[in-house]
Amino acid sequence: MPEDSTDKPNIVTCTAPVNIAVIKYWGKRDEELILPINSSLSVTLHQDQLKTTTTVATSRSFQEDRIWLNGKEEDITHPRLQSCLREIRRLARKRRNDGDPGLDLNGLSHRVHICSVNNFPTAAGLASSAAGFACLVYTLARVFGVEGELSGIARQGSGSACRSMYGGFVQWIMGKKDDGKDSLAQQVEPETHWPELRILVLVASAERKPVGSTSGMQTSVQTSCLLKHRAESVIPGRMVGMIEAVRRKDFTAFAELTMKDSNQFHATCLDTYPPIFYLSSVSQQIISLVHRYNRHYGETRVAYTFDAGPNAVIFTLQQHVPEFVQVVQHFFPPDTNGGQFVKGLPVNPATLSEDLEQAIGLEPMPKGISYIISTKAGPGPCVVKDPTQHLLGSDGLPKKTV
Repeated sequence: MPEDSTDKPNIVTCTAPVNIAVIKYWGKRDEELILPINSSLSVTLHQDQLKTTTTVATSRSFQEDRIWLNGKEEDITHPRLQSCLREIRRLARKRRNDGDPGLDLNGLSHRVHICSVNNFPTAAGLASSAAGFACLVYTLARVFGVEGELSGIARQGSGSACRSMYGGFVQWIMGKKDDGKDSLAQQVEPETHWPELRILVLVASAERKPVGSTSGMQTSVQTSCLLKHRAESVIPGRMVGMIEAVRRKDFTAFAELTMKDSNQFHATCLDTYPPIFYLSSVSQQIISLVHRYNRHYGETRVAYTFDAGPNAVIFTLQQHVPEFVQVVQHFFPPDTNGGQFVKGLPVNPATLSEDLEQAIGLEPMPKGISYIISTKAGPGPCVVKDPTQHLLGSDGLPKKTV
């Protein structure tokens, strides 16, 4: 007997990017809806180097919703996952009730199987939840035929995920409404806007961070006076300045605002009671190295930012990448046992001048940095057309290679 085609799962695969905030979001005014106490701005990193891939399958033969993350089955009843699923299904039903003729009516009652993998360390302060939830929402929307504004749904999975719904330079407008309808992401400029901008992710530690962002934020909101001052008096002006710097491609202004905002974010972590330490001794050494490097040249050529973890994200212009990578390699001599020190976009070799080495004058920290990911600004989520790239097989289960 021929196989019943209605039992064949409907399968869609998409990818979504990591974003790195240069004006940080830290602290919520509503935990459930994930509404921030301040607006934020980020750069979307290129998916050739850092991305989440998610496959969603729906079939009437599936008994229940299931999810696999990085090869391991996880609990689908997690409240944030549920709120994304619920919202997408609600919008799909609304479209059906509004009489959209192009909508497949059968799939709405079907269960979903979700499989997701990152090509970078999870929960190491590299915005894995942002890419993960952006990818989940974007893929579910494709499966259920939902169109339009999706950043508000991604936000309910992970706050910074709303910024991963767009490429290039993205602001998350905090909004004022209690229902969060105006707390959305918006592209400031596309990824093609500033082609010379380069990003180097210095991976100091691929381990899980000691304090998760969610609990860290809650404690900061409850105990830090600096956080309140930052949200109300500092960030509004910084957002205006940062958007202007990006639009003008003013690297000096962009770099200095980025570093000041990173420093103030970590100051609020210290001002939290008890204090939270995301920066390691390696992180502190990188900060020192960047300032000494810039001072040597008498101009701001390089900027750092740190999220809730020890890894540095460096912004610079293309012409400075080879020398700065050489500087990092000199002051953080890598462990040469196999593996590349620089991954991602190729970096030309450069020599380190004696003048520069002496001007920086730090004691080298062997193995302080595991590797560097060299990348640039990139596009938002996209659909993977090649069916061989699906993470789920025709049985709706993860393929063995995942």
